[in-house]
Amino acid sequence: MRSIGEMARDSGLGVSALRFYDRAGVLVPVRVDPVSGYRWYGPGQLDEARVLALLRRAGMPLADVRLVLAAWSGADTGLVRKLLQTHLGRLEAGLSDARTGFSTLRALLDQRENPMTTPLRTAPVHLSVPAPALAAALDAVRFAVGTDPELPMLGGVLFDAEGDALNTVATDRYRMAVARAATTGHDGTGARFLVPAPLTDAMRALLDGTETARLTLDGDRVTLEAGDRQVAGLHLGHEFPDYRRLVQLPAGRRALVDAPAFREALATGPVHEQDGSAAVLSVLDITDDGTATVCEDTEPGQGRIAVNRDFLLQALTAVPHTHLVLESTSPTAPLAIRHPDDDHTFSLLMPVRLED
Repeated sequence: MRSIGEMARDSGLGVSALRFYDRAGVLVPVRVDPVSGYRWYGPGQLDEARVLALLRRAGMPLADVRLVLAAWSGADTGLVRKLLQTHLGRLEAGLSDARTGFSTLRALLDQRENPMTTPLRTAPVHLSVPAPALAAALDAVRFAVGTDPELPMLGGVLFDAEGDALNTVATDRYRMAVARAATTGHDGTGARFLVPAPLTDAMRALLDGTETARLTLDGDRVTLEAGDRQVAGLHLGHEFPDYRRLVQLPAGRRALVDAPAFREALATGPVHEQDGSAAVLSVLDITDDGTATVCEDTEPGQGRIAVNRDFLLQALTAVPHTHLVLESTSPTAPLAIRHPDDDHTFSLLMPVRLED
């Protein structure tokens, strides 16, 4: 007999996955302690668990997995071989479709890139921003800056000057943060430049006073002056994604939460460990009556959404406000963390699809 922990270690399936497959009737332990509810597995179930782990890693639908396990120990292996071949055919067809689609996308990108030329800016751009406002804007987005060397266009903070406002934006694909500060001295023609993370941090270190900070974009050089101090460097010569398209979400369930209390609930509450992922997940239940709780049960529900717990804690900490609004449209749509009285300061967190 193996305990659920030993079974997880030897089979490659996590404890949470084994619990799920028990509830789903796919791999039911031979004994469940009537008092503690602890699961025990028989010797023959280890092979079944290993087969199950391989099938799920290959993305086989759960309905087919049931049939494979049901036929696995039988003398006639024809059904198993047929199911494996059918799924392999689906994977190969999907890969072929993906290659065709990516070839089309690359051709479209080539058509876009070849005729395009970037207009040269002949006059420097000058912006004046209250130092506390710019500091708050950088603090609100810095946690979302990407660190993947393969995606250098996400390795900084976008400064997007538009009219009398300066938007700061950062994303690493899994989360996005946006904040805004009022500006003066700009002619309103628009200016976008991507400041690398080290230069962003150097700028933030200067913004410890109440004076007005002055930003200058001259060619590919960015300069920030605060009082009698100055920091300068080159902006990243990459195109940042069109973040305005990414933040257009339909209205969803909204919950006003006490930020410190909710952070404590996340830090001490139940978690979900996903197989094959180092991330620790929290499952939130956002209800129609405006409440948000951290759940242990991972059964699907309209108001339930799973997210990377550390990412959510960082998003809640980035905006030092007593209350924040959590908004979710569905378990597959981004979770929005909003400032209750500032529509321009928010972050989006991509959900994580739970097993099955």
